[in-house]
Amino acid sequence: MRILVFNNGSSSLKYRLMDVTAPRDGEETPMRLLYEGRVTGIGGMADVTFHLPGHDSLSRNKMIPDHTSAVHWMFELLDEKKVYDLVGSAEAVGHRVVHGGERFSQSVLLDDSVLREIDSLSVLAPLHNPAGLAGIRGARTILGSAIPMVAVFDTAFHRSMPITAKTYALPYELAHRHHIQRYGFHGIAHASLLAGYGASTGRPIDQDRFITMQLGNGCSMAAIAGGRSVDTSMGFTPLEGLVMGTRCGDIDPSIVSYLADKEQVPVSKVDQWLSEQSGLLGLSGLSNDMRDILQAADQGQDKQAKLAIDVFCYRARKYVGAYLAALEGAEAVIFGGGIGEGSPQIRTRICAGMEWCGLRLDAERNASTVGLSPGMAACISNDQSPLKAYVVAADEETLIARETVRCLQQAKGLSWGQGGIP
Repeated sequence: MRILVFNNGSSSLKYRLMDVTAPRDGEETPMRLLYEGRVTGIGGMADVTFHLPGHDSLSRNKMIPDHTSAVHWMFELLDEKKVYDLVGSAEAVGHRVVHGGERFSQSVLLDDSVLREIDSLSVLAPLHNPAGLAGIRGARTILGSAIPMVAVFDTAFHRSMPITAKTYALPYELAHRHHIQRYGFHGIAHASLLAGYGASTGRPIDQDRFITMQLGNGCSMAAIAGGRSVDTSMGFTPLEGLVMGTRCGDIDPSIVSYLADKEQVPVSKVDQWLSEQSGLLGLSGLSNDMRDILQAADQGQDKQAKLAIDVFCYRARKYVGAYLAALEGAEAVIFGGGIGEGSPQIRTRICAGMEWCGLRLDAERNASTVGLSPGMAACISNDQSPLKAYVVAADEETLIARETVRCLQQAKGLSWGQGGIP
């Protein structure tokens, strides 16, 4: 069965067509890549890349105002390159959706009522849910209603958090009435980091405890026990937790009203500052890209850049300690995301001084671990380290494809070999 995956970010779209076949007993569902690509810079002059195995990759650019247009552009490119003649078209589509709220605890088949509920949650994920919806609508316009589509939610992985971890100390009736709780995000990425670790090491991920770190423009951590999330750094919205590219992470909530009063601006303006002008960008005054900040700090002249790095790493290290307490120890700390996968220097800084809990990096392994293939893992701790450290290249698209197949099987009451799903 050919599954087309759409992974929508706030200004990007990753897509991949995968051929899914029936697994053998006890094995993961086998998948074969048919084509993949991405559109970046949506909302302005966007770039599209496309790769078909065995053929040269290509790239184009043009103005793309929104995710619906990005999906149309992708299909235009596929048609131009006669991709359908080579690999065929999709038989089902899986979409990443960031916020599923209380309603969606697992992946679901998309219909109009589900789309309305996803739309109603856009107030809690204003950068991502509308983008996801635009991608879904673009795909439905082109592919029609006959092809089944599945929503795979970032929040679903964290629905297993115990009530003590997901509850805010607000007036109970007020919080209950407005559905205020800690939802958590990046669930697909955290699940993918865990899956990559298990596939590469052969260890049973449903029996151990892990701390996963998804570090990119958006950053979050998760404490995982027995394959289930027991805590995570993001909360009611993706603003809580670690220092991020433009998001502040944890702050005293009184800062919001204080700034609104002092600057004579509405609370919505302060919220925009916290989401779009804070984090690494706000601290450094330079960029939200860790690569730019590291380069400036390495030159030794930029004190703000150095401060941004120090605060970023301190906050992450503090969460590692907190989650070791929550889990009562762990088997491994797993780094992922653009920064987590690509910056040995940041990994070194986060792990500095963690020998007290048995975490000791191997400098050579850490320095040489960059550019892993999706789903692959590499150990960066030394052989004597009781608490291991790994880098895993997240493969969200494969996880979305597997969830899409699982959801279709569940919806039809079928298993592999019963017909309906090959």
